[in-house]
Amino acid sequence: MTALTVRLPNSVHQKVKDLALRDDISVNQFIAAAVSEKMASVMTLDYLKSEAAQGKRSDFDRFMNAIPDAPVAKADELPKI
Repeated sequence: MTALTVRLPNSVHQKVKDLALRDDISVNQFIAAAVSEKMASVMTLDYLKSEAAQGKRSDFDRFMNAIPDAPVAKADELPKI
């Protein structure tokens, strides 16, 4: 495990302490969870961008053209406003 010094504004530090206490965890656990959530978010976006970059318009058009020309099922209709 690595020790890390982080400077936080007093107001943020107090809120972190309050939230950690509310969840009955340590400030360290709270911050580790917050950093992990942010990492997962960034890594997910990177993955989705990478996957999207590999897409081909011709593949999309081929799949869209395979959809039968039929009326929309009652359960799939959008509500009328």
